[in-house]
Amino acid sequence: MRMILLGPPGAGKGTQAAVLSATLKIPHISTGDIFRANIKGGTPLGLLAKSYIDSGKLVPDDVTVDIVANRLKEEDCASGFIMDGFPRTVPQAVMFDEMLAKPGKKVEVVINITVEDSIIVKRLSGRRMCSCGRTYHIDNNPPKVEEICDFCNSSLYIRDDDKEETIKERLKTYHEQTSPLVDYYQEKGLIMNFDGSKPIDVTTREILDSLKNKLIDFED
Repeated sequence: MRMILLGPPGAGKGTQAAVLSATLKIPHISTGDIFRANIKGGTPLGLLAKSYIDSGKLVPDDVTVDIVANRLKEEDCASGFIMDGFPRTVPQAVMFDEMLAKPGKKVEVVINITVEDSIIVKRLSGRRMCSCGRTYHIDNNPPKVEEICDFCNSSLYIRDDDKEETIKERLKTYHEQTSPLVDYYQEKGLIMNFDGSKPIDVTTREILDSLKNKLIDFED
Protein backbone atom coordinates (compact mmCIF):
# COMPACT_ATOMS: atom_id res chain seq x y z
CA MET A 1 0.00 0.00 0.00
CA ARG A 2 1.32 3.43 -0.96
CA MET A 3 0.09 5.95 1.58
CA ILE A 4 0.57 9.63 2.41
CA LEU A 5 0.06 10.95 5.92
CA LEU A 6 -1.09 14.56 6.33
CA GLY A 7 -1.65 16.51 9.53
CA PRO A 8 -0.45 19.62 11.34
CA PRO A 9 2.54 19.57 13.69
CA GLY A 10 1.44 18.01 16.95
CA ALA A 11 -1.39 15.99 15.39
CA GLY A 12 0.22 12.67 16.31
CA LYS A 13 1.34 11.63 12.82
CA GLY A 14 4.50 9.97 14.10
CA THR A 15 2.58 7.86 16.61
CA GLN A 16 0.01 6.75 14.04
CA ALA A 17 2.69 6.10 11.43
CA ALA A 18 4.55 3.76 13.80
CA VAL A 19 1.41 1.66 14.37
CA LEU A 20 0.47 1.62 10.69
CA SER A 21 4.01 0.66 9.71
CA ALA A 22 4.08 -2.27 12.14
CA THR A 23 0.57 -3.45 11.20
CA LEU A 24 0.85 -3.13 7.43
CA LYS A 25 4.55 -4.10 7.35
CA ILE A 26 5.55 -1.13 5.22
CA PRO A 27 8.14 1.52 6.14
CA HIS A 28 7.34 4.91 7.64
CA ILE A 29 9.33 7.39 5.57
CA SER A 30 9.89 10.78 7.16
CA THR A 31 11.30 13.22 4.62
CA GLY A 32 13.06 15.05 7.44
CA ASP A 33 14.87 11.83 8.32
CA ILE A 34 15.94 11.04 4.77
CA PHE A 35 17.13 14.61 4.22
CA ARG A 36 19.28 14.38 7.35
CA ALA A 37 20.57 10.94 6.32
CA ASN A 38 21.58 12.19 2.87
CA ILE A 39 23.27 15.28 4.29
CA LYS A 40 25.08 13.31 7.01
CA GLY A 41 26.12 10.67 4.47
CA GLY A 42 27.47 13.27 2.08
CA THR A 43 25.52 11.96 -0.91
CA PRO A 44 25.51 14.17 -4.03
CA LEU A 45 21.84 15.02 -3.49
CA GLY A 46 22.45 15.57 0.21
CA LEU A 47 25.28 17.99 -0.47
CA LEU A 48 23.15 19.78 -3.05
CA ALA A 49 20.28 20.10 -0.58
CA LYS A 50 22.70 21.30 2.12
CA SER A 51 23.98 24.06 -0.16
CA TYR A 52 20.46 25.48 -0.44
CA ILE A 53 19.74 25.09 3.27
CA ASP A 54 23.03 26.74 4.29
CA SER A 55 22.28 29.72 2.06
CA GLY A 56 18.83 30.12 3.60
CA LYS A 57 16.99 28.99 0.47
CA LEU A 58 14.25 26.41 0.04
CA VAL A 59 15.39 23.12 -1.45
CA PRO A 60 13.95 22.98 -5.01
CA ASP A 61 11.13 20.52 -5.59
CA ASP A 62 13.10 18.47 -8.12
CA VAL A 63 15.90 17.88 -5.60
CA THR A 64 13.39 16.86 -2.93
CA VAL A 65 11.62 14.49 -5.33
CA ASP A 66 14.94 12.90 -6.35
CA ILE A 67 15.86 12.30 -2.70
CA VAL A 68 12.46 10.69 -2.09
CA ALA A 69 12.75 8.64 -5.30
CA ASN A 70 16.09 7.19 -4.19
CA ARG A 71 14.60 6.15 -0.85
CA LEU A 72 11.65 4.44 -2.55
CA LYS A 73 14.04 2.30 -4.61
CA GLU A 74 15.13 0.45 -1.48
CA GLU A 75 13.86 -3.10 -0.94
CA ASP A 76 11.70 -2.33 2.08
CA CYS A 77 9.46 -0.14 -0.10
CA ALA A 78 8.58 -2.93 -2.53
CA SER A 79 5.17 -3.48 -0.92
CA GLY A 80 4.47 0.19 -0.24
CA PHE A 81 5.27 3.01 2.15
CA ILE A 82 3.84 5.58 4.54
CA MET A 83 5.06 9.00 3.40
CA ASP A 84 5.26 11.64 6.14
CA GLY A 85 6.24 15.24 5.38
CA PHE A 86 6.03 14.96 1.60
CA PRO A 87 4.48 16.21 -0.56
CA ARG A 88 3.90 19.60 1.07
CA THR A 89 2.55 21.47 -1.96
CA VAL A 90 0.45 20.70 -5.03
CA PRO A 91 3.44 21.05 -7.42
CA GLN A 92 5.31 18.47 -5.31
CA ALA A 93 2.25 16.20 -5.38
CA VAL A 94 2.08 16.42 -9.17
CA MET A 95 5.79 15.60 -9.49
CA PHE A 96 5.39 12.72 -7.04
CA ASP A 97 2.47 11.30 -9.05
CA GLU A 98 4.52 11.54 -12.23
CA MET A 99 7.46 9.81 -10.56
CA LEU A 100 5.28 6.93 -9.32
CA ALA A 101 3.53 6.61 -12.68
CA LYS A 102 6.77 5.72 -14.50
CA PRO A 103 6.82 2.18 -13.06
CA GLY A 104 3.01 2.05 -13.18
CA LYS A 105 2.36 2.86 -9.53
CA LYS A 106 0.28 5.49 -7.73
CA VAL A 107 -0.69 6.82 -4.32
CA GLU A 108 -3.52 4.65 -2.99
CA VAL A 109 -4.72 6.54 0.07
CA VAL A 110 -4.10 9.84 1.86
CA ILE A 111 -4.70 9.85 5.63
CA ASN A 112 -5.54 13.38 6.80
CA ILE A 113 -5.41 13.79 10.59
CA THR A 114 -7.24 16.94 11.63
CA VAL A 115 -6.93 18.75 14.97
CA GLU A 116 -8.15 22.22 15.91
CA ASP A 117 -5.39 24.81 16.18
CA SER A 118 -6.24 25.61 19.81
CA ILE A 119 -5.65 21.97 20.77
CA ILE A 120 -2.35 21.85 18.86
CA VAL A 121 -1.14 25.01 20.60
CA LYS A 122 -2.00 23.54 24.00
CA ARG A 123 -0.31 20.23 23.17
CA LEU A 124 2.94 21.71 21.92
CA SER A 125 3.29 24.74 24.17
CA GLY A 126 2.90 22.47 27.19
CA ARG A 127 6.04 20.49 26.38
CA ARG A 128 9.07 20.96 28.60
CA MET A 129 12.56 19.67 27.90
CA CYS A 130 15.57 18.90 30.06
CA SER A 131 19.20 19.00 29.00
CA CYS A 132 19.47 15.35 30.12
CA GLY A 133 17.03 14.37 27.38
CA ARG A 134 13.89 13.86 29.46
CA THR A 135 10.64 15.28 28.11
CA TYR A 136 7.62 16.43 30.12
CA HIS A 137 4.22 17.97 29.53
CA ILE A 138 2.63 20.31 32.04
CA ASP A 139 -0.78 18.62 31.61
CA ASN A 140 -0.12 15.02 30.61
CA ASN A 141 3.28 14.24 32.13
CA PRO A 142 4.26 16.96 34.61
CA PRO A 143 7.44 16.85 36.71
CA LYS A 144 7.03 16.27 40.45
CA VAL A 145 8.40 19.76 41.13
CA GLU A 146 7.22 22.48 38.76
CA GLU A 147 9.76 23.23 36.00
CA ILE A 148 12.40 20.91 37.57
CA CYS A 149 13.55 17.58 36.10
CA ASP A 150 12.69 14.54 38.22
CA PHE A 151 15.95 12.80 37.31
CA CYS A 152 18.72 15.41 37.37
CA ASN A 153 17.10 18.39 39.15
CA SER A 154 17.96 20.70 36.26
CA SER A 155 15.62 23.50 35.23
CA LEU A 156 13.32 22.61 32.35
CA TYR A 157 13.08 24.74 29.23
CA ILE A 158 10.77 25.32 26.28
CA ARG A 159 12.14 24.65 22.80
CA ASP A 160 11.90 27.56 20.40
CA ASP A 161 9.64 25.41 18.21
CA ASP A 162 7.25 24.95 21.15
CA LYS A 163 6.76 28.63 21.90
CA GLU A 164 3.18 29.74 21.25
CA GLU A 165 4.05 32.40 18.67
CA THR A 166 6.19 29.91 16.72
CA ILE A 167 3.50 27.23 16.85
CA LYS A 168 0.87 29.61 15.49
CA GLU A 169 3.19 30.64 12.64
CA ARG A 170 3.92 26.99 11.81
CA LEU A 171 0.19 26.24 11.77
CA LYS A 172 -0.49 29.22 9.52
CA THR A 173 2.13 27.99 7.06
CA TYR A 174 0.80 24.44 7.25
CA HIS A 175 -2.77 25.47 6.47
CA GLU A 176 -1.69 27.70 3.58
CA GLN A 177 0.28 24.85 2.02
CA THR A 178 -1.98 21.95 2.86
CA SER A 179 -5.48 23.22 2.04
CA PRO A 180 -4.81 23.10 -1.73
CA LEU A 181 -3.07 19.74 -1.25
CA VAL A 182 -6.11 18.27 0.50
CA ASP A 183 -8.30 19.57 -2.34
CA TYR A 184 -5.94 17.99 -4.88
CA TYR A 185 -6.22 14.54 -3.31
CA GLN A 186 -9.92 14.99 -2.55
CA GLU A 187 -10.57 15.39 -6.27
CA LYS A 188 -8.80 12.08 -6.81
CA GLY A 189 -10.98 10.40 -4.18
CA LEU A 190 -7.99 9.49 -2.02
CA ILE A 191 -8.57 11.52 1.17
CA MET A 192 -9.65 9.82 4.39
CA ASN A 193 -10.18 12.27 7.28
CA PHE A 194 -9.68 11.37 10.95
CA ASP A 195 -10.10 13.37 14.15
CA GLY A 196 -6.70 13.54 15.84
CA SER A 197 -8.12 15.14 18.99
CA LYS A 198 -9.53 11.79 20.09
CA PRO A 199 -7.48 9.42 22.28
CA ILE A 200 -4.57 7.99 20.31
CA ASP A 201 -5.80 4.39 20.42
CA VAL A 202 -9.27 5.42 19.22
CA THR A 203 -7.85 7.26 16.20
CA THR A 204 -5.57 4.32 15.46
CA ARG A 205 -8.45 1.85 15.44
CA GLU A 206 -10.57 4.11 13.23
CA ILE A 207 -7.74 4.40 10.71
CA LEU A 208 -7.06 0.65 10.66
CA ASP A 209 -10.76 -0.22 10.38
CA SER A 210 -11.22 2.22 7.50
CA LEU A 211 -8.19 0.88 5.65
CA LYS A 212 -9.36 -2.68 6.16
CA ASN A 213 -12.81 -1.88 4.81
CA LYS A 214 -11.63 0.18 1.87
CA LEU A 215 -8.40 -1.20 0.59
CA ILE A 216 -6.68 -4.24 1.93
CA ASP A 217 -6.95 -7.36 4.07
CA PHE A 218 -4.43 -7.61 6.86
CA GLU A 219 -4.17 -9.51 10.10
CA ASP A 220 -5.23 -7.70 13.26
